[in-house]
Amino acid sequence: MKKTFIRATSAAACAVFLAACTSGNVLDVKNLNNPDVARAYSTPAGVEAIIGTLYQQLNNAVNTNNLQPQAHVLSLEGYSTVANFGMNVRVAIPRNAIVNDRGNNVDGGNLADFSNTQKLARNAANLVQAIDLIVTGGGTTGTPAQDLRDRGFAQFVNGAALGYTSIMYDSGAIVTNSVASSAIPPLAGYAALNTAALAQMDSALASAGGAAAASAFPLSAAWLGGNGMTQVQFVQFVHSWKARLRAGVARSTAERAAVNWAQVIADATAGITTDIKINVGGGWSCSYDCNQLYVSNGWHEMSAMFLGMADTSGAYAAFIAAPFATRDGSQVLIRTPDLRLPQGATRAAQQADTPYNGSSFTPGRYFANRQAADDFPGDGWGTSNYDSKRYLNIYRASGVGPETQFPLAESNMLAAEGYIYAGNFAAAQALIDASRALHGLASIGPIASAAQQIQGGANGCVPHVPVGPTFNTVACGTILEAMKWEKRMEISYSTYAGWYQDSRGWGDLPQGTAIQWPVPNEEMDSRQQPFYNMGGLGLPGSAAKGTYGF
Repeated sequence: MKKTFIRATSAAACAVFLAACTSGNVLDVKNLNNPDVARAYSTPAGVEAIIGTLYQQLNNAVNTNNLQPQAHVLSLEGYSTVANFGMNVRVAIPRNAIVNDRGNNVDGGNLADFSNTQKLARNAANLVQAIDLIVTGGGTTGTPAQDLRDRGFAQFVNGAALGYTSIMYDSGAIVTNSVASSAIPPLAGYAALNTAALAQMDSALASAGGAAAASAFPLSAAWLGGNGMTQVQFVQFVHSWKARLRAGVARSTAERAAVNWAQVIADATAGITTDIKINVGGGWSCSYDCNQLYVSNGWHEMSAMFLGMADTSGAYAAFIAAPFATRDGSQVLIRTPDLRLPQGATRAAQQADTPYNGSSFTPGRYFANRQAADDFPGDGWGTSNYDSKRYLNIYRASGVGPETQFPLAESNMLAAEGYIYAGNFAAAQALIDASRALHGLASIGPIASAAQQIQGGANGCVPHVPVGPTFNTVACGTILEAMKWEKRMEISYSTYAGWYQDSRGWGDLPQGTAIQWPVPNEEMDSRQQPFYNMGGLGLPGSAAKGTYGF
């Protein structure tokens, strides 16, 4: 990458726009033969039109050759043996370091999300500057209310882009509308990036969330993938995003504990009240999660290490009792009351319960017991008979259909996690039980302490989790484990690197897993600074043996 990455392509176009503003009439554009980007920036309507594409840019920025498939296998959200997207490199246990040398075999993916989110932050910041110049010059994108709405929407995406950088990389540039478009900000650590992201979200609420902007809502449905949000709904969406970013940035259990959970609770409870879905297709991508995952054997299966926690038959207990090197997830038939998993006492019965060779998949099931002919070899700890089929309908419809991008349960479980840490077990239980009830699971029962096991008995509770000090036995989980189970199930193949960011903060990653990505070597070269690796067993920047002894 060249050193100009942070300016993005819009900087030159913004300069054209600024010149037009100083002429005394923002609509007085002398030359309409400039490239399309410059022309778009040269009119208020053009600026607003680009702002309307920002969230689509964010969605697509992290759905290309990116970190998402790597994060899936690092967190055991999935298992794959293919070399694509670096999954075969990342899935190995003992863990490999994230190698950041020039031309490394995962270079494209390591670079993609950094480049995309940092450029998007610059683009959004330039657009806020453009809106401000429109207003200062006496112009408007339509009405004063629209100006505030447009400014707030751009600040929201600016915050989301910085937030994604802070979650995945150890550092990045803080780019906001207060930074000149010609400036190249220094690298800042992930905590500072996250703080800046949250500040942009607050600015978005101040701009778009007040009475002065109310008449500019609802948003065009095209801005948010089919969601024509009212002002109230948009404000709720931003609050849920704040809760996600504030909690997700933590690299360890200590950092997760230090999160301002009172603020997470406040944002989550002020957040979304239903699942937020986007209409994939028509320029909106969900790449691996809705398409490539389903292509052929080897691209994906679920590891029994986590999915087996739903089992109430003892099969998962036997799997955990075996030495790690001899575990065989293909022998774990998960029998569970959780209706997100296939039902039946035999593999054949479960296959009949979740047929997916046709044009649809059993409603309510997120996972299927695949046909035996589709089994493929792999590490015993990584394999199972189960695949995610949550968005099979999108794949079967040639990449078109609704995808849950921000589940209500994610926002609710963020609040529940905060309540657990605060000792408000009743409030947490209410949220957890509400989610469980939608999927066939019984109440966790009255909870009096963080150490208390949820109800269900030795063979009836979900989840069962490995317990120390030897981690070769399982027991009913605590209220925290019940919350984690609900969140994992509901964000699976929906939230960007969701299992990875949560497992990192909960201390659940396999030992030696890198807890973040280094700034890509291309960027470090452009700054004339040394590049570096990250993680690997026994090396700095990697996870210790954690909650389940993985």
